[in-house]
Amino acid sequence: MWPAVTQLLLYIFFCWAEEGKRYGPVFEEQPIDTIHPEESSDGKISMNCRARANPTPTYRWRFNNWEIDPLNPQYSMIYSMIGGNLVITNPQKSRDSGKYVCIVTNEYGIIRSNEASLNFGYLDPFPVEERPAVKVKEGTGVMLICDPPPHYPDDLNYRWIINEFPNFINMDSRRFITQKNGNLYIAKVEQSDRGNYSCFVSSPSITKSVFSKYTSLLPQPEASKRYAADIQVAFSDTYALKDQNVTLECFALGNPVPVIKWTKVNEPMPASYEVSASGAVLKIFNIQPEDEGTYECEAQNIKGKDTYKANVYVMAPPEWVEHINDTERDIGSDLHWPCIAKGKPIPSIRWLKNGDTFGKGELRIRGLTMQHAGVYQCIAENHYGIIQANAELKILALAPTFELNPMRKQVLAAKGGRVIIECKPKAAPKPKFSWSKGTELLINNTRVAIWDDGSLEIINITVLDEGSYTCFAENNRGKANSTTTLSVKAATKITLPPSNTDVSVGENATIQCHASHDPGLEIEFIWSLNGFIIETDSTSYYEEHMRQEQRSSATTTLVIRREKGSKLIGGGGGAAAVPAGARHQSVSTDNDKCELIIRNVQLKHAGRYTCTAQSIVDNSTASADLVVRGPPGPPGGVRTEEIKDTSVKLTWSSGTDNHQPISKYTIQAKTSLFYEEWKDVKTEIPNIEGNMESARVIDLIPWMEYEFRVIATNTLGIGEPSLPSTKIRTEGAAPIVAPSDVGGGGGTNRELTVTWVPLAREYHYGDDFGYIIAFKPFNEREWRKVTVTNPESGRYIHKDDSITPATQFQVKVKAFNKMGDGPYSSTAVIYSADEAPTEPPTGVTAVAISSSEARVNWQPVIGQTVIGYQIRYWRTQDKEAAAHRVQVEQSDEPVRLEGLVPDSEYHLDMLAFNSAGDGPRSRRIHFYTRKAPPSQKPRIISAVKSGSQYIITWEHVKPLSNESAVSGYKILYKPAGQHTGTLYSTGQHTLEVPVPKEGECIVEVRAHSEGGDGEVAFIKLTSNTSGIFPSIIGILLATFGLLVYLEF
Repeated sequence: MWPAVTQLLLYIFFCWAEEGKRYGPVFEEQPIDTIHPEESSDGKISMNCRARANPTPTYRWRFNNWEIDPLNPQYSMIYSMIGGNLVITNPQKSRDSGKYVCIVTNEYGIIRSNEASLNFGYLDPFPVEERPAVKVKEGTGVMLICDPPPHYPDDLNYRWIINEFPNFINMDSRRFITQKNGNLYIAKVEQSDRGNYSCFVSSPSITKSVFSKYTSLLPQPEASKRYAADIQVAFSDTYALKDQNVTLECFALGNPVPVIKWTKVNEPMPASYEVSASGAVLKIFNIQPEDEGTYECEAQNIKGKDTYKANVYVMAPPEWVEHINDTERDIGSDLHWPCIAKGKPIPSIRWLKNGDTFGKGELRIRGLTMQHAGVYQCIAENHYGIIQANAELKILALAPTFELNPMRKQVLAAKGGRVIIECKPKAAPKPKFSWSKGTELLINNTRVAIWDDGSLEIINITVLDEGSYTCFAENNRGKANSTTTLSVKAATKITLPPSNTDVSVGENATIQCHASHDPGLEIEFIWSLNGFIIETDSTSYYEEHMRQEQRSSATTTLVIRREKGSKLIGGGGGAAAVPAGARHQSVSTDNDKCELIIRNVQLKHAGRYTCTAQSIVDNSTASADLVVRGPPGPPGGVRTEEIKDTSVKLTWSSGTDNHQPISKYTIQAKTSLFYEEWKDVKTEIPNIEGNMESARVIDLIPWMEYEFRVIATNTLGIGEPSLPSTKIRTEGAAPIVAPSDVGGGGGTNRELTVTWVPLAREYHYGDDFGYIIAFKPFNEREWRKVTVTNPESGRYIHKDDSITPATQFQVKVKAFNKMGDGPYSSTAVIYSADEAPTEPPTGVTAVAISSSEARVNWQPVIGQTVIGYQIRYWRTQDKEAAAHRVQVEQSDEPVRLEGLVPDSEYHLDMLAFNSAGDGPRSRRIHFYTRKAPPSQKPRIISAVKSGSQYIITWEHVKPLSNESAVSGYKILYKPAGQHTGTLYSTGQHTLEVPVPKEGECIVEVRAHSEGGDGEVAFIKLTSNTSGIFPSIIGILLATFGLLVYLEF
């Protein structure tokens, strides 16, 4: 219950506080430019205005500098007010178009809104007159004029209809619709462009569309003549607002259709550009000042090119750099109120006070009076926008008072130190100050100073300075005073400062600090490294031990472990592994000894450590250096020189040795092919000693991109690697590796196919890489050679009409580049391609064996190389192109075709094929599939157990007219759950099957015809069925059939 009550009280308090705070009006919503469709059915327009103020403000409106009075009976039917909003009823263009301003007032001031325009949008219909036909020679360009009707605003979208709605034209490289005026351009007219064209215009502002009368385009046949590109649609100098999207258009006529390219003169294209409409439209999204410049459109075809340039300027509406805020000033003081805006062009600044003009530019007022109080508006505007900021200026005039900011009752100071006693009463105008100690009036001297803001400063404090101090403040409206007591304490001093320490990485370091202090004050120790405070918390390496002087046996130890994520801070030669921001403080009344222990010291912990002993009145500091010995730092300035094909000279400069001499260097490299890892490389001198700063790397891959890094090592470990060198490419060399797995053979007639495994990129060794293939018939001496210039290729097909089929060839392959040739591969033996079969299969026959199957037989082709046969078949009513194809291996076994359509005539032919190609097709034959099997299932009417047999009876199946006649029945008798069993055939409607010895059996019955087997009916039989129930069913079914026959 209490949390709810607390929340309620807090809510009431804040509401009361807000209610109690009184201020002038501040806009929360201002009227905006509005476009009202003339044909709108909505009979009202609302110009919105809302402001917050206390007391509640009043609203009034001005229209074209004329005051609107909604209470006037003459206008009450037109204007009404809802809150601060102005509602216009039955708006009329002639009466209500213009500029509207909202004015908000309360007792603290007046503010005026930005001007908001009200306009009426419209889009008239196109003229009803017919448009003349346009005749144009085929192959030339044409422009169809849209000529949009009168409209407002000018934000139309244009499309074109051809022949009928909604068949819109899609823009491509040949056709373009400019969104400037809607004209349609066709770069090269074709006969397919013949038709009737209508310009379709839409206004998104008023959601209305209209379209023109049709224009007939009649291309005239004529021999096509080519002509150079001619730009017809070009963009003009464009002014765009920052962050807007910009569209530039460029389209050219020409034959062939010109290709359009965009560039930015002497600069790269913007990062966010996009080219659409086959190059005719350049879009720049979210345009920025750096996108400003000259853009060029180039249209080119084989007959010539045309170019056009224009500028894009990026402008910006006003944006605040510094704006005014509510301000209080003392009466008689001066006011400089900065109000700065940026934009392009640079915005002008003007001021309003309580809604009235109050100057331009910078606002400065000298000698403020009560009349200067009010609500001010700073307005920044340029051609592209207007912004305003308003603030209230309050003038203060009151006698000095310490009620809101009384002096502290007691001020503490350290002996020999310095103290400042503040005196800050509320007063306007600014008061004059004086001080006294007891009854003694204080004046400025070498130890005492009264500051301009009223504060009292005392230096070199002694015990004699203790006492009562009074501050007096006086202005022309009154005076006041306030008193405090100064108490002097003993100074804090470092008695045992930290000492310099030298450790190695991984060891622990301890730094001590002792201090004396006033026994009546608490003291804390603060450690910093290179000026940054050390955090002795759970994310650092540091521990802080503090001992009490009076109870030396009691030692408090805060054990800290470094965890992942600790932040390094500091400068100079080291950094503290500490989070920035807060600090650990250990406080005890009599603590005067402190130890800082650094566990597992790292190189980043080296630097100057400062111990600060601090009380609430003063502090004392002392420092010492921690030297950390460790592995070397990274070498610097790694450079490459004397680049050869397999070697390069590396130079570098030594990094920091971290107080332990460098013993050796290691060089690593990675190539453009293996970015994932660095590998050690060989050098001319295997061991690079620590005093060396250069070495030659050897055994590199020719013509390969490399980058190198150097790592220093000393007796304390391996250092961090240097930054990588700039990438270099070794010089090229002739290949030394031959392609592998050379082979080939096969292919089409009169071809020799050679294959090999392409060499990996690291074996190319140079530019212009390729392969030389050498081949010759086995019984010849001269090698023929061909060149393959594709480095990724692993196949070459040599076509030569003189090559005899299945001829033995010797082949070998070698690689080459611009530096020379590599070695040949081992010689391989391959065979040229066989000749395609020249004879078709003979004796082709096709016999239907069911409604969906046929068997195909043929005599194989003899005396020629045949891999297999292709059977092609299709229905007579189908097109030959839709034929099914079946491939079979070389065989004289019949092939069964499946999935045929019942009761249909088919065409069929065959051909033989091998690796060289297809042979001629056989004579086309015809065959017919049989009618479909019966679709009706046999209806099993009884299953009667008689001794060791079941007598199964079913009704005769009557086929439909398009189905095959029933020639008999197939009965499958099988155990339940199995797929095989005993198959019976019969021409009767009944069959005896044995009673199952155990479990269940399934009896499946289907009709059989020349078209195949029909649908299946089945019944389950069990070993323990008495036979009564099936017998009764049989009797009842028979009886029911008789009754139906007798018409009962």
